[in-house]
Amino acid sequence: MSTQLQTAANHDETIATLAKAGRAAQRRLARLDGPAKEAALRSAAAALRAHQPQILEANARDIAAGEANGLSSAMLDRLRLDEKRLESIASAVEAVASLPDPVGQVIDRSVAPAGMELSRIRIPIGLIGIIYESRPNVTADAAALCLRSGNAVLLRGGSEAVNSNRAIHAALAEGLAAAGVPAEAVQLMPTQDREAVGAMLRAAGLIDMIIPRGGKGLVERVQNDARVPVLAHLDGICHTYVHSSADPAMATTLALNAKMRRTGICGAMETLLLDASFPASGQVVGALLDAGCELRGDARAQAIDPRIGRASANDWDTEYLDAVLSVAVVDGLDAALDHIEHHSSGHTDAILTSDADVAERFLAEVDSAIVMVNASTQFADGGEFGLGAEIGIATGRLHARGPVALEGLTTYKWQVRGHGEARA
Repeated sequence: MSTQLQTAANHDETIATLAKAGRAAQRRLARLDGPAKEAALRSAAAALRAHQPQILEANARDIAAGEANGLSSAMLDRLRLDEKRLESIASAVEAVASLPDPVGQVIDRSVAPAGMELSRIRIPIGLIGIIYESRPNVTADAAALCLRSGNAVLLRGGSEAVNSNRAIHAALAEGLAAAGVPAEAVQLMPTQDREAVGAMLRAAGLIDMIIPRGGKGLVERVQNDARVPVLAHLDGICHTYVHSSADPAMATTLALNAKMRRTGICGAMETLLLDASFPASGQVVGALLDAGCELRGDARAQAIDPRIGRASANDWDTEYLDAVLSVAVVDGLDAALDHIEHHSSGHTDAILTSDADVAERFLAEVDSAIVMVNASTQFADGGEFGLGAEIGIATGRLHARGPVALEGLTTYKWQVRGHGEARA
């Protein structure tokens, strides 16, 4: 056997061992009631606080390695932990503990024609694999969300945060074990070998769902190579269409917020569509330019303000995650809908309008996970939707769309209660 094949076989064996242990732990976890899971998460949060010195020391080693390896200041900021950030991580675990338990919730009830009583109830998905980059808080967030929804989880974090992830995981495992949760309910991959990710993606029948959280390259690899169902999104190419009837002050405020509040999140606006009949386009683009945003537009957008650069064909399909914005002028709602259909990534798209009929048509015809009227796309967030926390934003068409929180980490089963019915 070649070295490459032997390495792949070793990783497959490792994943199989971890997955079987995780599935056994999940069966035990599924028997815990809501209060028991809540207590376990509160114990985990307490352990995170108790192990603050060890976690911060491990993080300091990651930061030093990142600086030596030339990580960007933005990457280092995402990686860095301090007392305040670690307290936020522990508080987030407690917040998940306080959420209503989705397991066992009755979705609906009915009576079959033959007389049996039918009900659909929420149940855990099983063992979830989460592959993520740079942010060590994901280790705790993902573990908490999965455990609260009755799932076991296999975590594979980025190599730049390996020491931080291991320290956080050790604290979580200690806290959960103290509350009677099997340690295998939350497992961390023991290797950073990239080929081990391939073994996770091949583990059909062992891992029930994969969730990637990271850059486009990671998500593309997962979606292209996985034999396990994937819950993910690639890009957040989010549009805001300013209709001719939009209030100029509102349009200016929301365009600025949608782009500039935080440029690096997936809900940030990446394309602004201005109706040719909107009377205050200059006011909107001027405010963006004055705020330090680079604008790249079509010929009609460039005519609005000489500071707007020329957009290339690729700009309409680019997620900048920076203070850069594409701007196009469109001839009415149909043209805006056509542009969105061809260039949206299906994440979040918004319209600003005072015409109720136009708003309803936009809501009905834009096929994105989140469609908004008169609101900033930056609200595309599970916390802002009242879900408490999210594992990410899903843009696929199956299982879950938009912010995926506890409900999105469950599936359902039918329960049938009969009275001696026999089918003819």
